[in-house]
Amino acid sequence: MNAYEVQIMPYQTQWPAQFERIAAPIRRSLQDIAVRVEHIGSTSIPGCAAKPIIDIQISVTDLQSLEGYVHPLRELGWMHRADNPDLTKRYFRESPGCERTHIHVRQAGSWSEQFALLFRDYLRCHPEERDAYADIKLRLAEQYRHDRHGYTDAKTPFIWSVMQRASEWSQLTGWSTGRGTEQGRS
Repeated sequence: MNAYEVQIMPYQTQWPAQFERIAAPIRRSLQDIAVRVEHIGSTSIPGCAAKPIIDIQISVTDLQSLEGYVHPLRELGWMHRADNPDLTKRYFRESPGCERTHIHVRQAGSWSEQFALLFRDYLRCHPEERDAYADIKLRLAEQYRHDRHGYTDAKTPFIWSVMQRASEWSQLTGWSTGRGTEQGRS
């Protein structure tokens, strides 16, 4: 696969174990800093087609205290992407030649942290929505094969429609970051 090509593949049963293998040293290194280390994104949703990239969300109490997590993550081989324009998170990538992984460090309790967890948990509990999301991703990956930004932008309307239903579901079920589905918990 070309590193810049959008490729969606069927769900792989090894993704949760791959996440756990990657997350274990992160948890050990950030044990006093990380509130949670969770598997997010499509690879965290059983049965969902996805780009073969493990997304990890690290929740911290103070996003601005970079020294608490940047150095330990660099020591583990993660590359800090200080040029990331999304100021609600700090972003890290794998070192060259390592398996594709995206690490998103977010403020515990923040809207952006909650968004990723609610989207994941809602799709885990609603297979028909998960399948519709997979279908859209497969179609858009074909249409935007060499345009990652176009692919991401084209998914946005569907994601927001899911989040509207997920918000309603969260209110009806009492969902919270500590009480979603049990998969992917730290």
